[in-house]
Amino acid sequence: MSDSRSPNRLSLLCWFRLSRVYNQNIRETNQHLLRWKMTATQFDMLAQIGAHEPISQQKLAEKLFVTKGNVAQQIRKLEDLGWIVRTSIGKTKSITLTAQGKSLFQDVVPKQETFQEEQFANLTRDEQKQLVRLLKKIQS
Repeated sequence: MSDSRSPNRLSLLCWFRLSRVYNQNIRETNQHLLRWKMTATQFDMLAQIGAHEPISQQKLAEKLFVTKGNVAQQIRKLEDLGWIVRTSIGKTKSITLTAQGKSLFQDVVPKQETFQEEQFANLTRDEQKQLVRLLKKIQS
């Protein structure tokens, strides 16, 4: 491979590695969350709602980086599970946790946070900070 193509190759290798780490983490996260019979998406929604309740469907979609329509499907599933309730305040639908949802939130969130901390245990605190800075730089 010529030197002029090496930077492209390195960028491609960065993308592959980032994708693999992400996919591995999601697989392991989903496996961990099976204990509560929930997916990573359901966990993310539960965590965001619990941290910001009451929250509108639009705000929830913004926090999850998805469309309002996409989040609507997931909201229905969480309602069917009995974890959340939607109420209307004027034109805005407000989402809050039910008693069952709050209990689940209090149980699963600290354990999932610990699980994720363990995923990065091979990095020092300074390396974790550097990784966050680099990822932000890529994102911007």
